[in-house]
Amino acid sequence: MRVLMFGWEFPPHIAGGLGTASYGLTRGLAAQKDVEVIFVVPKAYGDEDQSIVRLIGANTVPVAFKKVKYNYFLKPVEKIEVFSKLVPYTDPEDFWKMTRGEVADSDVLVETNQQGKVDFTGSYGATLMDEIHKYSVVAQVIASEEEFDVIHAHDWLAYPAGIAAKAVSGKPLVIHVHATDFDRSGGNVNPVVYNMEKEGMDAADKIIAVSNLTRDVIISRYNIDPDKVETVYNAVEPLHHSELDVPPRAYDDKIVTFLGRITMQKGPEYFIEAARMVLSRMPNVRFVMAGSGDMMERMMRHAAYLRITDRFHFTGFLRGNDVFTMLRMSDVYVMPSVSEPFGISPLEAMQSNVPVIISKQSGVAELLTHAVKVDFWDIEAMADAIYGILTYPALSRMFIMNGKEEVDKLKWEKAASHVRRIYTGVLKQTSYKI
Repeated sequence: MRVLMFGWEFPPHIAGGLGTASYGLTRGLAAQKDVEVIFVVPKAYGDEDQSIVRLIGANTVPVAFKKVKYNYFLKPVEKIEVFSKLVPYTDPEDFWKMTRGEVADSDVLVETNQQGKVDFTGSYGATLMDEIHKYSVVAQVIASEEEFDVIHAHDWLAYPAGIAAKAVSGKPLVIHVHATDFDRSGGNVNPVVYNMEKEGMDAADKIIAVSNLTRDVIISRYNIDPDKVETVYNAVEPLHHSELDVPPRAYDDKIVTFLGRITMQKGPEYFIEAARMVLSRMPNVRFVMAGSGDMMERMMRHAAYLRITDRFHFTGFLRGNDVFTMLRMSDVYVMPSVSEPFGISPLEAMQSNVPVIISKQSGVAELLTHAVKVDFWDIEAMADAIYGILTYPALSRMFIMNGKEEVDKLKWEKAASHVRRIYTGVLKQTSYKI
């Protein structure tokens, strides 16, 4: 079985949990003897690990003058054939009307460089929507030239690419919902993003949700048939022995860590308030906020306002082994997310022999037994849990021992086996044959 998989990140170039989960699932699928994955990202850098997957960067695909046959078009359409230095434009629809005539409502025009390829930044900047659009156009070319059985698109950024590949190939589409805009925005959704998510869900033959929490949102907020949505929990990569070595400390203070994007969704302000309460009872504690995001400066000001900056540290964004170094130095890990579809970082903390405190509003709370669970807004309960774990070594050891044993059972091979069964089901359901 060959899977054409669309994502936005691939290690080592990742910005968060989406890239980690996509890579973990890909590794798990590679362990299935009859599954081969072609993983597509907008921009390939050349240093990605391709030992388990064939990686295609949309930025490396020659697309100028390609003809693609679409099921919903009356005739083949030349899609990408304008060199930017020769034909500037402001409105693709008007350009097509002037130069080619209108073939279909979904005609698009994308500029190519002198090599006949489309340039991508692969980032999340101001041109993100434009890059999502370009990605879907290149996906049509890739899908027309590759042999595969099923399409898998990770999160809303890749849904248009998955839809385009399905339109070209007629193959079934599985989308993987790692988060919805209701999670990212706290309910104040961006209508453009919501519509893209809705279109992806409607076009999909099957939807994978990372938790029952996310599954419920998909069903209730996007009006999707429950039979179409299936939960597959994330897992965690096993650690090497070198990653488990605890770095030496130059001081005796306890360390409590928040690791993630510093955004409204992750509840950083509740962590800071809990830190204030703990420090009023225990002075020998240091709190670390590891990550970056649009609320970082505001959180720095808030910590300064509370006069705890001598005990509160901001590391900025961490990647790779730096993440595990930070976790191994920690005595407690806290994830106070307001809305967390899943949350892989608590699993990484438990792997690193760190007790974890997580919000009840997280998908991973459905899965874990040996973790303290509190409401994100209950800073008193959060502070009490931190204080208890730091004060009573036996309690800490209990969470470390049982948590490590629990998380070691959460393997990507198991999640991938579940996903493979979903692939088989949609192939049978849509009458495609491998």
